[in-house]
Amino acid sequence: MQRRTSALRGLLTRGARRLPRPPQSARARGLWRRPASVFLLLIIAVDLIGAGLLTLPAAHAEGHGLSFTDALFTSTSALMVCGLAVIDLGADLSLFGQIVVLVLIQAGGIGIMALASLLGVAVLHRFGLRMRLTLQTETRIMQVGDVRGLVRRIILVSLACEAVVALLLAPRLWLVHGEDLPEALYLAVFHAVSAFNNAGLALYPDSLVRFAADPVMLPAVAIASVIGGLGFPVLLELRRHLHHHRRWSLHAKLTIVTTALLYFGGAAAVTLLEWTNPATLGGMPWWQRVLDGSFHGVMPRSGGFNVVDVGAMNEATLLVIMMLMFVGGGSAGTAGGIKVATLAVIFLVVWAEIRGHPNVHVFGRKLAPEVIRQSLSLLFLSMTVVVASTVLLLSTTPFDLVPVMFEVISASGVVGLSTGITADLPPWAHLLLTVLMLAGRVGPVTFAAALALRERTRRYDFPVSRPIIG
Repeated sequence: MQRRTSALRGLLTRGARRLPRPPQSARARGLWRRPASVFLLLIIAVDLIGAGLLTLPAAHAEGHGLSFTDALFTSTSALMVCGLAVIDLGADLSLFGQIVVLVLIQAGGIGIMALASLLGVAVLHRFGLRMRLTLQTETRIMQVGDVRGLVRRIILVSLACEAVVALLLAPRLWLVHGEDLPEALYLAVFHAVSAFNNAGLALYPDSLVRFAADPVMLPAVAIASVIGGLGFPVLLELRRHLHHHRRWSLHAKLTIVTTALLYFGGAAAVTLLEWTNPATLGGMPWWQRVLDGSFHGVMPRSGGFNVVDVGAMNEATLLVIMMLMFVGGGSAGTAGGIKVATLAVIFLVVWAEIRGHPNVHVFGRKLAPEVIRQSLSLLFLSMTVVVASTVLLLSTTPFDLVPVMFEVISASGVVGLSTGITADLPPWAHLLLTVLMLAGRVGPVTFAAALALRERTRRYDFPVSRPIIG
């Protein structure tokens, strides 16, 4: 009896060893191990398809043409929701071309939010069940297996916000600014999608300059940019907080507090610095100075629209705007930059070091060491990209430091503001800005996910040593 049992066990064991693993689960495991590469290739493929569509004769207005370099630049600017432009979208593109740009903006905004959230789910899958539940409780946004529901919520929130903004803009364009009703509806939808996704692309050659001092258009566009720039995790938590008064997560607290400080501080700084500048706000009534100045204090966070000539601003104002563009908005949102949470973490690290505290505490929580390392790494790499690109453009183009650095930060932060040199740059510089837009939009997300996915536990360590600092 024992021999038969042993023989049966051996047969079952050998049979189990011969059974191949299900190919679908193997592909799924491979996807979770390399999600950043998969999504990056997908975005590049969509970008090339968009560029190909924009080169078609049907995408051009009568009497206008578009080279592949300009088409690729326009497609990348729309898909990465940046806003830099080398063409006049309203005059150079046909209705079909404008719809292609609109679809790219929508796909880019929703796609990046879904990308960041799905990479967060991938990071959760990297850990054990206990760690997954701990991280899920802390973030309160990502269910361990609810990927389809996560994407569905992102799409619904985006479309709902864009619909509300379009309903605010359409009557204003029709009744006040004299557009025909169908044209007003189309313009309202296009600019609502561009505003919520922080694209900054407009169908007017002067962006939104013609709407300066408009008490409805400017606040609606600015609020849409703010909401889109907060990030989907915070938006979802805000929606849940309205129905269930739960305690805020640490991420939501850091994002909301830092965002509010930067918005109010940026609006005040731009308004005060340009208050007496006759080329921008100087010749306006006081209330229009406040409105237009506040609008320009919000747009550098990745909005990209302008109502005054950015190239005519003082250099001090341009420096403030460059710092705001470099920071950007919230994580897993439509804004670019290094993100406000990264800035908050770095500030808290510096503040703890000044006070002599060995650990970083905020809102009754202790920051994890890996979060601090990732924030510092992201800051260093972003600064390196900006400096290297600025040096390259300065050495090969006739433009000065301020406009070149402004252009580089605007591209890498996917903002879209410009001092007016974008179209005058050579074609190779447009390709460089294209790469910067791609890296600035996808890079921080995939980089942060890659760092989390590559984290390993060391079974040994080296003796502690202290080099001289300062």
